[in-house]
Amino acid sequence: MSKKLIGVPLEGFAQLCREAAAQGAVLLKNEDHTLPVTDGECVSVFGRIQKDYYRSGTGSGGAVNVPYATNLLDSLRQCDNLKINEELAGIYEQWIQENPFDDGGGGWTAEPWSQKEMPVTEELVKKAAQKSDKALVVLGRTAGEGKDYEDTEGGYRLDAAEKELLAMVTRHFKKTAVILNVTCVIDMSFLEEACENPVTAILYVWHGGQEGGNAAADVISGRVTPSGKLADTICYSLADYPSTANHGGELENIYQEDIYVGYRYFETFAPDRVRYPFGFGLSYTDFSVMLQEAHVKNGNITVKANVKNTGSRYSGREVVQVYFSAPQGKLGRPARELAAFAKTGLLAPGEEEELLLTFPIASMAAYDDGGYTGNKACYVLEEGCYRIYVGTSVRDVAPVMVDGAEGYEVAGLTVTQRLEEACAPEKEFIRLKPGACQGGIYEKTGQKVPTATVSLAERIRANMPPTLTRTGSRGIQLKDVLDKAESMEAFIAQLTPEELATLVRGEGMCSPRVTPGVASCFGGLSNSLRETYGIPIAAAADGPSGIRMDVGAQATQVPIGTLLACTFDTKLVEELYVMEGKELLRNEIDTLLGPGINIHRNPLNGRNFEYFSEDPLLTGKMAAANIRGIMRGGSNATMKHYACNSQEKERSKVNAVVSERALREIYLKAFEIAVREGGANSVMTSYNPVNGHWSASNYDLNTTILRKEWGFEGIVMTDWWSTMNDCILGGAESRENTAAMVRSQNDLYMVVDNLAAENNPMGDNTLKALGKGELTLGELQRCAANICRFLMKAPVMERALLPEEEPELIPACTENGEASGKAALLKDSCRFATPMNEHVLFAVEEAGVYHVRIQMKTDNPDFRAQSACNASLNGIRFMAPQLNGTNGVSIVREMGDVSLEKGYYDLCLTPTKMPGITVEWFEFYK
Repeated sequence: MSKKLIGVPLEGFAQLCREAAAQGAVLLKNEDHTLPVTDGECVSVFGRIQKDYYRSGTGSGGAVNVPYATNLLDSLRQCDNLKINEELAGIYEQWIQENPFDDGGGGWTAEPWSQKEMPVTEELVKKAAQKSDKALVVLGRTAGEGKDYEDTEGGYRLDAAEKELLAMVTRHFKKTAVILNVTCVIDMSFLEEACENPVTAILYVWHGGQEGGNAAADVISGRVTPSGKLADTICYSLADYPSTANHGGELENIYQEDIYVGYRYFETFAPDRVRYPFGFGLSYTDFSVMLQEAHVKNGNITVKANVKNTGSRYSGREVVQVYFSAPQGKLGRPARELAAFAKTGLLAPGEEEELLLTFPIASMAAYDDGGYTGNKACYVLEEGCYRIYVGTSVRDVAPVMVDGAEGYEVAGLTVTQRLEEACAPEKEFIRLKPGACQGGIYEKTGQKVPTATVSLAERIRANMPPTLTRTGSRGIQLKDVLDKAESMEAFIAQLTPEELATLVRGEGMCSPRVTPGVASCFGGLSNSLRETYGIPIAAAADGPSGIRMDVGAQATQVPIGTLLACTFDTKLVEELYVMEGKELLRNEIDTLLGPGINIHRNPLNGRNFEYFSEDPLLTGKMAAANIRGIMRGGSNATMKHYACNSQEKERSKVNAVVSERALREIYLKAFEIAVREGGANSVMTSYNPVNGHWSASNYDLNTTILRKEWGFEGIVMTDWWSTMNDCILGGAESRENTAAMVRSQNDLYMVVDNLAAENNPMGDNTLKALGKGELTLGELQRCAANICRFLMKAPVMERALLPEEEPELIPACTENGEASGKAALLKDSCRFATPMNEHVLFAVEEAGVYHVRIQMKTDNPDFRAQSACNASLNGIRFMAPQLNGTNGVSIVREMGDVSLEKGYYDLCLTPTKMPGITVEWFEFYK
């Protein structure tokens, strides 16, 4: 594929992003026809975020270089059915010009959660109210990797200036809509503030990617009728969420609420603490939902719902949701659990559609982690009536009969799946369990959590893979395995321990071996692996909100995960990611590091925007659609962060202490759905330990559950610069313990220094452990085979057949008068200082290929803090130096080759969206 298309966004992709972003907007309140703004109405728009509009959260998940961005003000100006109070808009634009967006200096985790708001006067607002009857107050928030929200003003809560703005606007406007351009749900206690007139409309538009401004304007203007539904419960205060009490710990985060996450908790124990329920969302039109009796067939329950648009003006879409209520039994169950959902097409007034919603009976089973039913480590249906409810939110539902009965009757305890104890907690704690029920509300009681009883040493020993007898090179290449001329075992048996150890290392970031500026490369990272055995070098790029290429190459930025979940539209999400797959293919990228599918356990998690929902079924269905789409488009998706990444604070150390039941039913369920229904073939583990074992070396997570139970056949990679501890003993963690990583069947360490994988620059212990008998050759061969199977099916296998490209030739300039006299002379080698944004001139005496070596540092003490810059010669970018936090320590790295002509060159370094790097010198040498 021509490299001329690298950095060229896919045609038509942005338009579909706009449609998806509009479909995910959630209308929570709409009194007095505040929205839409239409029929030539004039609207006054308040809040700086109308112009400084957020596209995505921060960190690696949102760092996409876009060809353009949209904002709400300019998008509203393009709507021909409304008018903007331009006098007010001009005042905001002038003030924003004088008070530019604060990105915190652009450093890692430096951007604040919110922006300084423009002060408004009584006179300004009063004058605006004389020009328009309606007001929009646009508020924004952002957070991301390495930076959770905090329960502070300007963070999770509105600050004083925002509250004053709302008070002032509602004093003079009787119709005020609050537009929330946020990553996830925020504190909404501002609705309780005393004001002369109430807020009459609330619209969550989330972060909609590069087309977010246009999409929000589509909804506000009535071009699109809102059809999004909340993917998370909004309660009255942060303290109402049961996880808040344990969120943010530095060493451990105890999941005491157990399976009672989000609406599962509120519908069971605290329905009065819900401001807006899960699945709720209004429309500009009205719908009727007529339900039919449910039927059982072939192990499934099927419900029919007839949905009709009963409005008179607006076309719209509606989401029908099916919930079940299981008997409490011995295990204890939530009052409601989502079983299925479906969304209508666009229905004109008077038009109707029949929806068919089907779900497996077995999906109503619960996991017995303590043997309470006599069936430990099994999914069971306890005796009793499983009632089915259907409606348009977890609250707005009606019961349906099942084949003439009140629900689905289970006559006696039924085991639906027999498993084995895995990843159970080692620490004792008390988890939440329903007690007595009064008026539909359950008493909170506690239950001692079952702790681990299985010997990991025995489990690992019993499942040890066979060791292939080393044969040395027999001339078998990976393509021969692909063509089924040779077996994978025969191929892997050729590799030496040193070659195998190289194969389980990835390089990055911004490797010169693959598409410039992406997160990593892996595969044939030595001459022998590449040339003797034909193992190609694959590329992985950060996501999930689009392709991150730190060199400035452009890509399409899609709406965030939170928004996509609110569409409740898996077909739309799949089609959106078909286009993402095509854009990945165009950019020669073999896997996108996404989707993110952790659970929204608490609103403060900074990375919630990368994830979908508080509900595991909705999360899993969205993830499966995402993965299927990317694969249909021609590339692959790496689901992350496996598992329990529920906070960013101390994310590499905080131990997720969680019951096996909660782990399986809530935190792993979406990953399981993505494997079984999405065909996932790549997983990234999380930084944190789960029950004392770091995810990157957690045997039960990576082998027992993922591969043995779910049948996963792909690769598992670490998150970047992860740490591991002993698979059996646990204990202290380190980046060097790749032997534990390999033993757990986490195949690939991401990442070591570029161009250095075969030299073991990190000093990992793979070969040392092999020599001491602490790791078997068979275990290492197993990981190598997993990696090679992935590579065989990746786009890179086709690219690998193309001739290897020579180093890029950068044209020289002719002599440049006075400047030429200042140029350094490059003969065999030359080293010179390279301050950022300054031009360094040098003359090449002899044309040829030159190696490049640089020395660089950053002042950030966080090892995982990322920074990069672009290096150009005569205005042509030829490499992207990248570095983690080194706390001021200088690092020397080889950067690859460049082809130079005889003549003059102007070297210049410029910062990227990840500033903070200092390149102290560049050296060109032969």
